[in-house]
Amino acid sequence: MNALRWIVFAVAALAMNFPIIVTLVTSFKSARELSVNPGLWINQPTLENYLRVLTQTDRFNIYSYLWNSTVASFIGTGLAILLAFPAAYVIARSEAGKRTLLPIVVNLRAVPLIIFAIPLYMMYQWLGLLDTRLGLGLILTIVNTPLALVILVNAISDVPLELDEAAKVDGANSWRIMISIIRPVVRPALVTTFIFGFITAWNEFLFGLMLTTNKAVPMTVGASFFFAASGGGVQWGTASAVMMLGALPPVFLGLLMYRQISGSMAAGAVKG
Repeated sequence: MNALRWIVFAVAALAMNFPIIVTLVTSFKSARELSVNPGLWINQPTLENYLRVLTQTDRFNIYSYLWNSTVASFIGTGLAILLAFPAAYVIARSEAGKRTLLPIVVNLRAVPLIIFAIPLYMMYQWLGLLDTRLGLGLILTIVNTPLALVILVNAISDVPLELDEAAKVDGANSWRIMISIIRPVVRPALVTTFIFGFITAWNEFLFGLMLTTNKAVPMTVGASFFFAASGGGVQWGTASAVMMLGALPPVFLGLLMYRQISGSMAAGAVKG
């Protein structure tokens, strides 16, 4: 029975990760081998694709793309949490807007982002935020705020109200209660919000393509440049290598914070 379970698990894991496996295998093949051997087996593994991406930066600078994505993702995630946390505390404790404002904010996140393209471009052009990391980070803040608000409202709602009342008896005001009492209790939810927000911001493509041209190009947009890096058709090996390198930061962050995410979800399940 255990053997069958492991077989099913292995097949499911292979099916779900098949695109990643194909990309990884392709990144270790030379252009010559790819032309005659497009399968999953590698006859002569090579690092030439990775070396080309990491060393030939005169035309496409992967370090710049990685840095732009890192800065914009931190801005987009950090600001979203700073805005959502006080709002979530007020909504969770006073119930104000919980039945009207919160569903509206969540539904705004469900609207296709392309609707905001033209107004945002015109506004950014007027404000001088086009092709800047700050401008990209600000729009990522808007993308992340609804998800952060929902996660934090649910987390704070699970915190007993008696903690607030006890702190008020000791003379603490609402701001002190939120920072010193509520924040440590909902720390796993804050970490979960940060990780999901960072991954969402890192993977955002549309606004990066629309609002950046040179100085603030993020990794998702920059990776697409490598598809025809040499001008001789699609360079599958090079493109696969840059995709694997671009996927490393969010994967590393997710693995690093896995215990926090699983702990937060387990706590929510028990309380539910």
